[in-house]
Amino acid sequence: MDFNLSDEQKQLADAVRRFVERSYDFESRRTAYRSDIGYSEQAWGALVELGLTALPVPEAQGGFSGTAVDMMVVQQELGRGLVIEPYFATVVAAYALKLAGGQEALLEQVAGGEVKLAVAFNEPEARYALNDVRVTAKVSGGEARLNGRKVVAIHGAQADKLVVSARTSGVNADTDGISLFVVDRRASGVEVRDYRTIDNLRAADIAFADAPAALIGAEGQGWEILEATADYAAVLLCAEAVGVIDTLNAATLEYAKTRQQFGSPIGRFQALQHRMVEMFMHAEQARSITLLAAGKFDEASAEERRRFVSAAKARVGQAARVVGQEAVQIHGGMGVTDELPAAHMFKRLTLINTTFGDVDHHIGRFARQASFLDAA
Repeated sequence: MDFNLSDEQKQLADAVRRFVERSYDFESRRTAYRSDIGYSEQAWGALVELGLTALPVPEAQGGFSGTAVDMMVVQQELGRGLVIEPYFATVVAAYALKLAGGQEALLEQVAGGEVKLAVAFNEPEARYALNDVRVTAKVSGGEARLNGRKVVAIHGAQADKLVVSARTSGVNADTDGISLFVVDRRASGVEVRDYRTIDNLRAADIAFADAPAALIGAEGQGWEILEATADYAAVLLCAEAVGVIDTLNAATLEYAKTRQQFGSPIGRFQALQHRMVEMFMHAEQARSITLLAAGKFDEASAEERRRFVSAAKARVGQAARVVGQEAVQIHGGMGVTDELPAAHMFKRLTLINTTFGDVDHHIGRFARQASFLDAA
């Protein structure tokens, strides 16, 4: 596998980085997340203008057919700026639509930035078991009605359309009998409770009461699409985490150069130098395994994909925790204040670790793969 980015990918990274550096400063972000909608429409428009919403969409629907590595490049740069716009939620839902097929018109709207999407996969008692689906759907004559509740749908209240997993047959934990649906967030029977998460993004709990929905894909056969979409989301989160870690490492190094103690910068103390070297090593390992997972994602078998994704999500989660905690400790009390970006980076890394499976979940999933069991 070639671990070098192509010239086009480097140019893409440069374009997104310039946007973050020139137009997405910390105070602008603060103003955006404190607003009623929780993000900046101006910043969203800039992402659309850069072509980022079109990047993962197939060319036939006006997109660029971007690969997982292309998306990794974008997410790393957005992570550097702690971008809070509903880009991640939209492209993850678009990936599900692409796999399911039959949603060409909606994908064209995604490419043009005309709609925002979100996935609603999490349920109150399921933790990370996406096959534990208790929202029910009755399909009759081409129309479906959903009943039940989803929780912590990232940017669920900001989305125009939701991609929802629901059960059309089977019992709670069956993988058979799961179907996927597109639901208009403003439809009758859809009740959305919006709230801010600790990292200043938005999430929503969503209740469905005979809510109208459109089936995507084959009825009762949505599990493979659901699992692949969750893995896609996990890879993008790993990439975002790498960007956050890079920025947090740089901020910590700069602080250590300027913070004076006992008449000299604390960065001169060997004990802190060793800790910052360890932070750098964690960052490089996270970067490498994320690139491996993204590079293998599009062509891997389902088992290989699960193995690469879980290895990456577990290792990046470990790196995020070490780097985040060390950064806070080196900053001292300032490291947990709202005024300092480091605190916000630590919060974002904490939420990334618990979204679409934490370290323990993915270590367990990795260990359950047949290739690992055979090797053992």
